[in-house]
Amino acid sequence: MAALAFTAYGIHWFALAYRRYTSAASALEGWMAIPFLLLFHPRAPSCSPWAGRPARCRFLFVGLSLIYATEIPTRFGVLKGERLVGFWQVITGVWLIYLTYGTVFNAALHEHWRVLKGKV
Repeated sequence: MAALAFTAYGIHWFALAYRRYTSAASALEGWMAIPFLLLFHPRAPSCSPWAGRPARCRFLFVGLSLIYATEIPTRFGVLKGERLVGFWQVITGVWLIYLTYGTVFNAALHEHWRVLKGKV
């Protein structure tokens, strides 16, 4: 499920970048945000410690859900939330970079960052 979700997420961001590069209307981004919110929101509870997964991945899916939950009313003109969408994107991006580096260091260097395991 994670591979499917992040593949869809990556393709979506390439499409957003192209649409912004060509100065296209942003209303379609609001429509695209609805299925992505539905894709990422249910993933957050599945990362609970009781499911055998670390709670750190829950923060990633909560961040993604916040991005899309803010982007939907912003793109439809209900909310002036461009800066808030950018804030959620930066916070989630920093957390994703931490998870990426931690995973690489855990796998390649046999370090134990608090990413996949609960040990330091």
